[in-house]
Amino acid sequence: MTEVLLATFTGFIVGVLFSFLKLPIPAPPVLPGVMGIVGVYLGHEAFQLLIKHLAS
Repeated sequence: MTEVLLATFTGFIVGVLFSFLKLPIPAPPVLPGVMGIVGVYLGHEAFQLLIKHLAS
């Protein structure tokens, strides 16, 4: 959980810094893009669990 909070805080700081420097956001600016990234992560984790299950 600490890792998640640190990542969220770091992402927040990067977002503020990019806005302050008037740079484009380094991530998808809309919810569907963000959810696409979440989907990639979940797919990766599901595949890893499947492989672990099949190997045992």
